[in-house]
Amino acid sequence: MSFPQFAFNNIRRNARSYIAFFLSSAFMVMVFFAYAVFMFHPDVTSIELGRNSAAGMKIASYIVFIFAFFFVLYSISAFLKSRNLEFGILTILGARPGQINKLIFMENMLIGLLSILTGMAGGLLLSKMFLLLSTKMIGISDLPFYWPVKAIMVTAAAFLVLFIVISAFTLLFIRKNRVLELLKGTSKPKKEPKASLLLSVLCIALLAAGYWAIRQPLAPKWLLVAAVTGIAGTYFFYTQLSVLAVRLLKLSRRRLWRGTNLLWISEMAYKLKDNARMLFLVTVVTSLACMASSFLLSIYNANRDAYLNSPFALNYTAYHSATETEDTQMIRGRLQAEGIRFTENKVDQLRGSVLDDGKYQMIEILPLSRYNELTPQMGSETEAALPDNDAVLVISGQLDSEKYVKDNRLTMTDFPDRTFTVRKTLKPVIPPFGHYASPLLVVGDDAFNLLSKTSEERNRSAHFTRYLYKIPAWDDRLPAADSLNVALSSELIDKQSDNGDSILDTRSKNYITTKQGASMLGFIGIFIALIFSVSSASFLYFRLHSELAADQRMYRALSKIGLSPGEMSGSATKQIALLFYIPILVAWVQTLVVIRPVLNQIQVYEITVPVLITIGAFLAVQTLYFVIVRARYIHSLKRTMV
Repeated sequence: MSFPQFAFNNIRRNARSYIAFFLSSAFMVMVFFAYAVFMFHPDVTSIELGRNSAAGMKIASYIVFIFAFFFVLYSISAFLKSRNLEFGILTILGARPGQINKLIFMENMLIGLLSILTGMAGGLLLSKMFLLLSTKMIGISDLPFYWPVKAIMVTAAAFLVLFIVISAFTLLFIRKNRVLELLKGTSKPKKEPKASLLLSVLCIALLAAGYWAIRQPLAPKWLLVAAVTGIAGTYFFYTQLSVLAVRLLKLSRRRLWRGTNLLWISEMAYKLKDNARMLFLVTVVTSLACMASSFLLSIYNANRDAYLNSPFALNYTAYHSATETEDTQMIRGRLQAEGIRFTENKVDQLRGSVLDDGKYQMIEILPLSRYNELTPQMGSETEAALPDNDAVLVISGQLDSEKYVKDNRLTMTDFPDRTFTVRKTLKPVIPPFGHYASPLLVVGDDAFNLLSKTSEERNRSAHFTRYLYKIPAWDDRLPAADSLNVALSSELIDKQSDNGDSILDTRSKNYITTKQGASMLGFIGIFIALIFSVSSASFLYFRLHSELAADQRMYRALSKIGLSPGEMSGSATKQIALLFYIPILVAWVQTLVVIRPVLNQIQVYEITVPVLITIGAFLAVQTLYFVIVRARYIHSLKRTMV
């Protein structure tokens, strides 16, 4: 038998150990190759959105490659540690260190080459579907299939270098071990897992600090503090707090000695301690994937609601613009030329600000008569007459009215001599001027005229005029990227005078732009999330398989003294379930804690449903992995029982 044959046979005989690692590596190669096929497509550079998508996929390919590096490094290192006994026997039989290094290098490279070939073959087969799916989701013209020579060369070179570097680097893991240590393999008796009470308290303190930091005003420093403390707290949760929790669970003898609880609870303490780093890694990547997915899904839902909850299709705002008449005539002319029925509403307004905890909160002012004229188009109810010092506050979404109103009184810094009593606070489903507009203070007509006169004397820039265009044909229906709604809105924006004194805001253009950006990031994120999910399952599968021999010896011995196959199956299932589902549970909690305050600060409030959908998807995939792994694991254990 030649040396290459020896290496190949080692892989073939350990196929059960290597299969998850091989499939995960091949999947990473396939995703990287799919991104490369899109990036190097000759027609992508001719489309602006295509160029942006290619740039996004380029960044995603870097993420995939970096993650692949650490995944392969961790996996190969773990494989080597589980084969210490084999290397010890080879050493006794006369194998030199150089020969063992050569064997390991050849095995790693064989798996790497097979992964590269399998991944690129799968990528080639699915490349047409990938191009079709990507263009549909992102919203660009269909890209024809082409022979991706550059993508093949880049993918093959990148992952070939990756496997060569890691294969050479991992040789350091066994070089310093003595023969006696190698022969002991993984059969050395384990010490009872212990946890530090001090480090457990530190874990709680770090998680609390992360929770506090993420609820601070959105800023890079607070996000960094939250990330560092959250990740450190998660690490100590698995290495210390979880082990301490199991030890506390064992204090109740009544619970511990019931059924097979003694068996699985005692074993769980060892498994949590031994697999702490792996569980920590799985939790971090799952949390990142869940947070990103929940964020994008929340943005998508908020974008849809913003369109449906905006009563006016076009919103032209003029700040003493010299081109106001010209622009509005152009808008009316184009709408009439297309035969579109519309209603134009000219609204004169004032803007001011309210001081809250040292920060200025913007607010708009509208006379009651004009507000009541607009209510039929907004689907709202009219308001009764307001005395001079009374007002109604109309606020969108779930903004906190306490930032503007103190003890039912509101004082604007621009008009310090006028304080209004807020008689009512309205939070309509359809805000008057859009989902993200500033709060609106509705005052009596006489009060508005006095404020207008005061602003002319003090600050003329407080005046501005809105032209609101109600187009019934464009309401209650989300537009397509190639619809007249979007095309005409884009044309009007391009033709508007660019003098900085006026703004044309179109509902459909905002919707399509946000949707395309979210769709592009979502499409890229789906594959990265799948990589994280598959890799997590691979980690768990390998850890269980590396402990299979020890578990087989234990359950065989217990079966001799009366442990039934059903009791064994129940005990093993509980342990496997905890390893699979604890990271999902922790990731779900972390996602809710992090996503809610971040999105709330950018005025996105519908968060629970997107998080539940995302976690549900990960839970479904994880359950599929759990069922497959559990069935194989229990089957292997049953074969050893008496």
